[in-house]
Amino acid sequence: MRVTVFGAGAIGGYLAAKLAIAGSVDLSIVARGAHLEAIKAGGLRLIEDGKETVAQVRAAARAEELGVQDYVVLALKAHSLAPALDEIAPLLGEGTVVVTMQNGVPWWYFYKAGGALEGTRLDAVDPGGAIWQRIGPERVIGSVVYPAVEVDAPGLIRHVEGTRFSLGEPSGEKSERATALAREMVKAGLQTPVREDIRSEIWVKLWGNLSFNPISALTGATLAAIVGDEATRAVARAMMLEAQAIGERLGVRFLIPVDRRIKGAGDVGEHKTSMLQDLERGRPMEIDALVTAVQELGRLTGQPTPTIDTVLALVRRLAIERGCYWGTPV
Repeated sequence: MRVTVFGAGAIGGYLAAKLAIAGSVDLSIVARGAHLEAIKAGGLRLIEDGKETVAQVRAAARAEELGVQDYVVLALKAHSLAPALDEIAPLLGEGTVVVTMQNGVPWWYFYKAGGALEGTRLDAVDPGGAIWQRIGPERVIGSVVYPAVEVDAPGLIRHVEGTRFSLGEPSGEKSERATALAREMVKAGLQTPVREDIRSEIWVKLWGNLSFNPISALTGATLAAIVGDEATRAVARAMMLEAQAIGERLGVRFLIPVDRRIKGAGDVGEHKTSMLQDLERGRPMEIDALVTAVQELGRLTGQPTPTIDTVLALVRRLAIERGCYWGTPV
């Protein structure tokens, strides 16, 4: 099985290291800069449970060096995907499967979703439908990523917690291509359930990211601080209830109550969200995949989103002012 991880940062690097250490797939990664040079020089280093392991991986700066793959794992952030389409293209052959590991609403959301919105392209995450056209939703296996991982230094990945990567076909079927990849990931020590309803699992993770990420970026507060403050908790809850109404109109099942989901976020403790960390480091923020796309889904389903609209306007303006927004300002 030829597998390439495109975007070998924290999550991509962790997955690549685990697969490489297991040694049962023909693994490659596409990386850049100091990260790439460090991997070429000394392997991909993984710290897990206090122990460092070195994974020998085939690493390239350009995908054409690797050729057509059986599976391509897209582990870059959602806003980086459209600009990378030309770079990804050499990896794709007639039967190549693409595994999407981006946070937020995926660009393929309405592929084989059924209903009146079947085949709808989402401008927030796929402007002009370029990703849909160039990659093709028929290639896709969706994924929900749970591990907490950090890049401590070029070529050095540190695993914090979690090993679950849920997989699921947009159609809901348990296909051979999904189960085959899951088997290899399980061999590598990862929890990899194949879900029949990957969209509902996407929404449960999105539920928190949609609200806590922008509030954290706007206030500089940790998850514990946001949940512990009655006013900011109320804003997050209002956003989550608006999102839940949208999801339910789309057939999504929310299997836990909103207040339990909020408590779970608070229990994480003094943790800065990824959006706040990106803002502090001057990196592009995942605003469109996590928030703008939910607003767009609200408009498509006729569900009002007043709190989401307000928070989105503020966090987008902040990102533009700080040079951390890659979308089209509106």
